[in-house]
Amino acid sequence: MAAAAKPNLAGMSLQKLEAFLAELGEKPFRARQLMKWIHQRGVIDINAMTDISKSLREKLKLVAELKLPTIVEEISSEDGSRKWILEVASGSRVEMVFIPEAGRGTLCISSQAGCSLDCSFCATGKQGFNSNLSAAEIIGQLYWVNQKLGGFKEKTERPVSNVVMMGMGEPLLNFDNVIDAVNIMMEDCAYGLSKRKVTISTSGVVPAIDKLKDYTDASLAISLHAPNDDLRSKIMPINKKYPISELIRAVKGYMASLPDKRVPVIEYTLIAGINDHRQHARDLTDLLVQLPCKINLIPFNPFSLSDYRRPSNASISNFRKILQDAGYTVTVRTTRAYDIGAACGQLTGTVQDRTRRSDRIRLKSPAVDKKAKMQDSTAILAQLADRI
Repeated sequence: MAAAAKPNLAGMSLQKLEAFLAELGEKPFRARQLMKWIHQRGVIDINAMTDISKSLREKLKLVAELKLPTIVEEISSEDGSRKWILEVASGSRVEMVFIPEAGRGTLCISSQAGCSLDCSFCATGKQGFNSNLSAAEIIGQLYWVNQKLGGFKEKTERPVSNVVMMGMGEPLLNFDNVIDAVNIMMEDCAYGLSKRKVTISTSGVVPAIDKLKDYTDASLAISLHAPNDDLRSKIMPINKKYPISELIRAVKGYMASLPDKRVPVIEYTLIAGINDHRQHARDLTDLLVQLPCKINLIPFNPFSLSDYRRPSNASISNFRKILQDAGYTVTVRTTRAYDIGAACGQLTGTVQDRTRRSDRIRLKSPAVDKKAKMQDSTAILAQLADRI
């Protein structure tokens, strides 16, 4: 019988670390010391934690471990973005992306090796699913970027100001580990990120959104991508289980639980001929009137296993204008890191697929025209309206 794995100090939230140390007969302040060593100073050698007694250090080495995922490759984009590929315990490889901008640095973090949801416009889902990442493997992504970019040096401003859980996987299907990692990100004695600058993005796992308020106050982004259930169910199978009305109810409940006036971000990937008609925009304005929000439009980024196309600039502008004229705050996400396969929806890594979805996709005969297949009940009206 294999020996039980030791608890990993790197992935413990402050609350769990305090409880763990209490079992060892230690006082709560020791947990803060450990977190500062790991997440503020970047030290993962227990022997080097000099303000912790030698006896406790020896005890920790016996009963716990301090282990992070391994970086196997780093790739730089012409636009300054950087992608790292990490190997996790399951043997799969996952990707994270750092996007520098004026005044901020955004890190896009993965939560799973692959994804079980199979949204039709996302390369990650086409790889199938292997495993959830541990809390240490999730927070380890933020650790390594700080390590690589000098963020652990004293009196140096941290390079990562914003974290978005928008990499590989559906974060809320790995609820416990994501919550622990997010809480470490926002912990004052760890990375100290603002709750406004740590965002959990979900495709709509309604039961998890319903319980989210009991565990965190991070910001929330919703991958919506369609203005009605008919179309959304075709491009996002999760909608068949949790339709839009249930999703909006859950999101409203979470936002109401927050002490400030934050609103969710609605993410909407624009796919040429599928969901980018002006009538879709009009329907979206009607749908979201019940949910104060910001809208982030994401022009589709092509990948090899999809025959979807990016919409024209005119189509994007028309869609945006309709939303803005209705009073919404709308941004269009600038495509970054496309040359290194790290733009939104392109992250893949290397996944040992347990679902065999990737094999089925490779063996599948040439698909029927997706544009025709994905037409929803508003398509004819949308096409006529676009000619006006």
